[in-house]
Amino acid sequence: MTAAPPRRIERVRHEIHRRELKVARIQELSPGFLAITLAGDALAGFISSGFDDHLKFMFDSSEGEPIRRDYTPRHYDAERNELVLEFALHQHGQAARWAREAVVGQTAVIAGPRGSMIIPMDYDWHLFVGDATALPAIHRRLEELPPGTRAMVSVLLTDPADQRELSSAADLELEWVDSNEALLESLRKRELPAGEGFAWGAGEASVMTQVRDILIDQKGHPKQAMRVAAYWRKGAEGVHEELTPMA
Repeated sequence: MTAAPPRRIERVRHEIHRRELKVARIQELSPGFLAITLAGDALAGFISSGFDDHLKFMFDSSEGEPIRRDYTPRHYDAERNELVLEFALHQHGQAARWAREAVVGQTAVIAGPRGSMIIPMDYDWHLFVGDATALPAIHRRLEELPPGTRAMVSVLLTDPADQRELSSAADLELEWVDSNEALLESLRKRELPAGEGFAWGAGEASVMTQVRDILIDQKGHPKQAMRVAAYWRKGAEGVHEELTPMA
């Protein structure tokens, strides 16, 4: 019997546009998260084909310094020309400060995404491992997965008040943990199901490096069926690094 070929993950490129928008709504999701809706005709033609896409959110610091940060397009409504971004307020960077001080009607500027990784939804199972910064991408993907899909999720949140209901038609196994050590130990103990699965992780660089190594070295999970990224690095700002580059 001939083994099935490795599943291909499609990489697509998008033309980059700079879009000047207005803050339309601000919603508190939990004590540590805000959802900010940006709106404007400049969103016409916006494309985000992958759940973990990232765009550049551009603003000036209180000192007038230009700042660029990566954010996941949480939800895009083409009919209303609205885009939702989620901000983790527990972060102490400039973007979290911008979100705390945001008011309806103020200007916000974005660019991108420059590309997408389109990951098939018909894997036998999906595994998601991440911290607060990964939650928007995880939640978006869970909303996209079809009924009958098995989705296993482990999320690190230091404040239990930030736990939220993650809506999904998938068969969801959700675990909240409160430390890096607990997140890694959960992954070490987890038995990956039979069948073809996809593993995804995002969060702090040193932790995600360990997540990648556990998946590859301890679990024997194929590199072509996983994606792990550093969304931030302790002591640094503006970090986004792919830890499992794909051809």
